[in-house]
Amino acid sequence: MTRYVWKPNSNAARSWFLQSKGPFWTVPLGRRDGSVSISNETDALPPPTSNFTVLTQLFAAVNLDAKDLVVLSAGHTIGTSHCFSFSDRLYNFTGMENPSDIDPTLEPQYMMRLKSKCASLNDNTTLVEMDPGSFKTFDTDYFKLVSKRRGLFHSDGALLTDPFTRAYVQRHATGAFKDEFFADFAASMIKMGNANPLTGSQGEIRKKCSVVNH
Repeated sequence: MTRYVWKPNSNAARSWFLQSKGPFWTVPLGRRDGSVSISNETDALPPPTSNFTVLTQLFAAVNLDAKDLVVLSAGHTIGTSHCFSFSDRLYNFTGMENPSDIDPTLEPQYMMRLKSKCASLNDNTTLVEMDPGSFKTFDTDYFKLVSKRRGLFHSDGALLTDPFTRAYVQRHATGAFKDEFFADFAASMIKMGNANPLTGSQGEIRKKCSVVNH
């Protein structure tokens, strides 16, 4: 894994998205990756509870803008999440810790579906699909869900609170601009991959992208 959590191993990341029927992009050769994974560096990643202001600040800190934010958020079209990453939206939105303390921005039927899977704030084991129905495929369904107020995380819903990101979500929720979105995603991944590069004797140039040299 790369030393900087904002900069995933570019070849490995690209291969992962390709396997999920996602976009392809050219990865420059010769970049340096870290040789160790440091858990507390994930603290630099935007937490799923972030509002739009926090998200833009964290992205701006690594030279990523609002377009990168909404584009890269669509990576949530793949994978699953534990209940604890979003269960406060179901049971503890304002700190009252009861079943009626819900996030009013969540679409009601989707909220009830989530509650049927995540029984309480104490559920630390259950996994929920981030993009129900196509969580193994990279597509534009994420935008359809967010536009219907069915984004799983606070950070997903936050995209609807800004005019620019809301317009991007609504455009790609139509599913009519897949190639455009894929091109945007590839461009943002390249941009993120160029953040905080390792230089000099830092890290190593890997012989095989997915593993360290030793």
